[in-house]
Amino acid sequence: MKFYQINKKAKKYIFLLFCIATVITTIQPVLAHKVQVAADVGATLHLEPNDNPRAGEPTQAWFALTRKGGQVIPLAQCNCKLAVYAQPYTPGEPALLEPSLEPVTAERFQGIPGTEITFPKPGLYELQLNGKPAQGAKFKPFELKFEVTVAAGTANPQNTQNVNSNVAQENNNTLPLWAIAIPILVLIAIAFTFFKKTRS
Repeated sequence: MKFYQINKKAKKYIFLLFCIATVITTIQPVLAHKVQVAADVGATLHLEPNDNPRAGEPTQAWFALTRKGGQVIPLAQCNCKLAVYAQPYTPGEPALLEPSLEPVTAERFQGIPGTEITFPKPGLYELQLNGKPAQGAKFKPFELKFEVTVAAGTANPQNTQNVNSNVAQENNNTLPLWAIAIPILVLIAIAFTFFKKTRS
């Protein structure tokens, strides 16, 4: 009978550990899309593949523009311009890239601004999306800025140099140390408690 009770307790702890592990492994995808808001316009930036652009490889980028209240702003209603800057940059410096925007259909959005960007080198970039209402559209002009980290690509890896190599900063897509340490400490505490209870 006591063996059955231990297994029942073990099942509870195993289930709890499974739940914690599930939460930890699903944190990163939730943070994938980048969202910015200016005045009465909000935008969600999505980059393909998987919000993980690579240097030298074409990246599909689209912006889900919405008005306050959730109404979608298609490219036909917005005079939008996109500029790509390598970080850090000085205000007034010309953009590294100015890709033209085209209407795209992505997820549940139709006719939203999208483009293909090929980042030249790995590193940190800033995408600036400026927009004004087209004739008949009603929203305030906006400027939205999105930071994008570009990884090394497969194209010509021996000549790849980080675009931010002269900047002393570390920027990666891993979870912060505290987000890893806390669940590990919780798991150790649970295991310690479980073994303490099974010995008494």
